[in-house]
This record gives sequence, C-alpha cells and structure tokens, in this order.
Amino acid sequence: MLGRVNRLCPLLLAALLVAGAALGQVAAERVGQVAKLPGEMGAHWVWASDALLSRSALFDADSGQMLGAVDGGQGVTPLRPLVSRARGEVYVVETVYSRGRRGERTDLVTIYDAVRLSPVGEVVIPPKRADNGNGAWLAGLLDGDRFLVVFNQNPGMSVSVVDLESRSFVGEIVTGGCGLVLPAGKLRFGMLCGDGTALAVTLDEAGHEAGRARTERFFDATVDPLTEKGVRGSRLWWFASFEGYLFGLDFTGEKPSAQPKWSLFTDAERAERWRIGGIEHLALHESDDLLYSIVHQGGPGSHKDAGSEIWVYDLEKHARVRKIAVANLAAASLRPRLGFRAGGAVDWVLTRVLPNPGADTVAVTRDAAPLLFTGQRESGAVGVYDARTGEHLRDLEEAGIVGGLLVVP
Repeated sequence: MLGRVNRLCPLLLAALLVAGAALGQVAAERVGQVAKLPGEMGAHWVWASDALLSRSALFDADSGQMLGAVDGGQGVTPLRPLVSRARGEVYVVETVYSRGRRGERTDLVTIYDAVRLSPVGEVVIPPKRADNGNGAWLAGLLDGDRFLVVFNQNPGMSVSVVDLESRSFVGEIVTGGCGLVLPAGKLRFGMLCGDGTALAVTLDEAGHEAGRARTERFFDATVDPLTEKGVRGSRLWWFASFEGYLFGLDFTGEKPSAQPKWSLFTDAERAERWRIGGIEHLALHESDDLLYSIVHQGGPGSHKDAGSEIWVYDLEKHARVRKIAVANLAAASLRPRLGFRAGGAVDWVLTRVLPNPGADTVAVTRDAAPLLFTGQRESGAVGVYDARTGEHLRDLEEAGIVGGLLVVP
C-alpha cells in the first residue's frame, strides 16, 4: 500500500503544479459590476429554466454566451418567463415561503427590468397558483401586454388577473373544470376543459370577466386526452393528443371552435410504435407554416418520454416533410464539469459511448433564419440546430443542472 502511495505522489504533485499554473493564468475577477443587456432583444435569444437552481437563464444561441438570469422562486418547476417588448419588462410568477421551503406562503408576479434583469416591482396574488412538473401555460401574457393571467389549482380551478399597467391584482375568476391560460387577444384567453371542450373567457377593459363561451365537445379526455403542451399561431392554438392526433383551436370568434383533427403518424408508423413525447414537445415556426414535434418509439402511457427524433410537419398539407436526429447532450453536459472542449478527442469518444438521452423539450425562433433548440430534463445542456436543415450547430453547455422549459422571447 505504501509503495503504491509513493508511486502516486510524483503524479499528484505534477498534477497540482499544472493546476496551479493554470489557475495562475486566470485574471482576477472584478467584483461589484452590474451588467446590462443590449437594448434590442436578439432574434436567437432563448431562456432555459432549471428546477434545481430555481432560475431561468437567458442565452445568446449564436455566441453560446449566457446573458443573465432571473429567479424562479420555490416550486416544482420555474414557470416560463413572460417577456413584454412594449414595456421592456420580464414577468415571473413565483411562490416563496417565510421559512425557506415552509411557513407562510406568498404567491406573486415579480417584475424585472428587461435590460438589467433586476426586480423593479411585484404584485401579490392569491396563494393558490398551480405548480406542477411541467409549467407550460400555467400563466399567460395577453396581447397588448396589459393583463397577465395566472392559473390556480388548490384543488379548485380559477385564474388570477393582474393589471401590469397599474401593477395591481384585479381579481379571481372561477373556471371549474378548465385549466391553463392560452392568450387569444388583448382581452381574451382560452382554456382546456376536462369534459372534452375548450373555454374562451373575455375580459372587460378593467380586467374583470365580461363573458365566456365553450366549444362543442371535440376530444375524449378518457380515451385519448390532449396534452397541455400546446403552441400558438396567429389564429390557431395547436395541441396533440396522447395517440398522436393534432387539433387546431380557434379562440378568436364569438364562440371558440375546433378544427378537424389529423394524424401525425401513418398506419405504418403507428405499427412501428412511433408516438409523441416530452415535457414540451411541440414548436411552431408560423411564417414557414411548420410544426416541430418530438417523437419516440414506445407504448401507451409514454407521452412524457424523451424522443430520439424531431419530425417536421407542413400544417397546410398535413404531412411530414423532414426528420431531425436529436444530438447527444450527455457529453455536452459533462464538458464544463470535466474540463474538456467540444470537438476534441474526449468529446468525440463520449458522444459515441454515452447513451443518447434524446430530447423532451423543443423550441424554435421566429425569424427568417430560425434556430431550433432541444433540451433534456436530466441534462443542463441545450442543443442548437439550423431549423431548416436540421444541422446540429453547437451546444449551450451550462444552461443549468436539470433541464426545464425552453422559451423564445
């Protein structure tokens, strides 16, 4: 034993000397600096939330640089940051407790300056906002950026309405049996209901309920439920069912309506057990009329499983037009922890040796040269792709520790 230690000592000493030399080359950090973002939001910026760190971090996907972060409060998953370009503000719905993770509960909407990402205000709301492992569409910023609506569940269902202009709580609207907040205008939002219908709620100019209307029953919540992870276009909201059927919902008319469903999979693909899956499995690039969907091969009940591919659909033709293989984010997550670089020999080996966890979150930018992002709940890294070709461009290595929602401002 002593002989082995003696043989290792020179190696350990050499390693310490190398590490010391490397540390000696690092410039001293300047503390007390307050950075700020550029005035205009970048077309390729993306927010990545992290449940373990209770934060959402902002990245420039072109440079890979982290630009800043906002707190997410206590909860299962930080809700998606809601960004107002008109007001130059970012809103986070959060929960805090007087004794850390216990004690008196306070729910609030925290208002951040969009340039410095520093808190500039808050609005306290009833302590009943919904909190689950996904966080998709549990709050929504209505068009015009005046009203923010938060979904409540304790277990009764309702929403809290916040006036961002006066920074005040307007009131609570009971919505029993209907959940989510799906913005559909300056004074309107939609919800999905457990009886297979969808509800549209209209507000008055003060933010109080002015009316509501329902669709006809268009899905069976027992036989083939809809996932709550929808995406919004200029007129329609798109939702997929557990069995892979796509539904378009129109909340803009006096009475909301559902479009005829169509299948994301052919009979042959269904026989091969292809299914939708993920915690944020749809993304929409509306100007190209393209829908991006995470898919995997699995059985019933696997609608939350990560996917090995992203299938791209033409919404007008109701047809798949492309497949994108999901890059292995396992090595990308390890790089900053083990100190090796992307594209090096170690990276090449690990990318091929480590099992590919796939992707369970996806997002796409809205510009003319769109980027596609993928994430995975067991990895802090985010994959960046050319959305039109599917080419894997780079990774955002230190987006967090535990993957969460991806949000394009």
